[in-house]
Amino acid sequence: MFTGLIEGIGTMAEIRRQGEKFQLTVVLGGIPDAELRIGDSIAVNGVCLTVVAAGEGRFRADVSPETVSRTSLAALQAGSPVNLERALRLSDRFGGHLVYGHVDGTAVLTERRPDGNAVRMHFRLEQNINRYLVAKGSVAIDGISLTVNEVVETGFAIAVIPHTLERTTLRYRHPGDVMNIEVDILAKFVERLLALPADGGEGGKLSPQFLAKHGFL
Repeated sequence: MFTGLIEGIGTMAEIRRQGEKFQLTVVLGGIPDAELRIGDSIAVNGVCLTVVAAGEGRFRADVSPETVSRTSLAALQAGSPVNLERALRLSDRFGGHLVYGHVDGTAVLTERRPDGNAVRMHFRLEQNINRYLVAKGSVAIDGISLTVNEVVETGFAIAVIPHTLERTTLRYRHPGDVMNIEVDILAKFVERLLALPADGGEGGKLSPQFLAKHGFL
């Protein structure tokens, strides 16, 4: 589990592809080499990966075919900057929002323009996940915890403050770039709950008895 608060910007050093096998090597940025061990979880542009080798200021991770098909990792090249965040520890202060590193889809940056002291970015979603977004709700873009400013039929918009631009790969992003999107897990839990009949509910309609039993009434 992650928070969406980026620890550093790494650099893609090597990408190995052999059939369906996909492995990447990343040069660490902002994360001490000594604090990363084999078996640790680390989010690379919002994708939760497992460290299989570490040392000399870099780490290596395997990427499954499922992850390759659902994310923008396959579009990375040697030299590409990537957002890095290690998994949350129980003793850490919690900021951002709950980010699992399980990408729901991708979005294309369609517009980038100044907005006061911030930069406003508009995205077009590649998958049908807009229903999980709400204005003032949370979304993770390439692993960055951000607030949704506006939701439209085919996408959404955010406003990025200077601090976030400086410390993440958003400063390198331009219209046409494809980015990883993870929606708020709570929205998916609610959708699943409402879709299941329970305690007298019919076809996803929850009965007053069910709602009262679970503290909603």
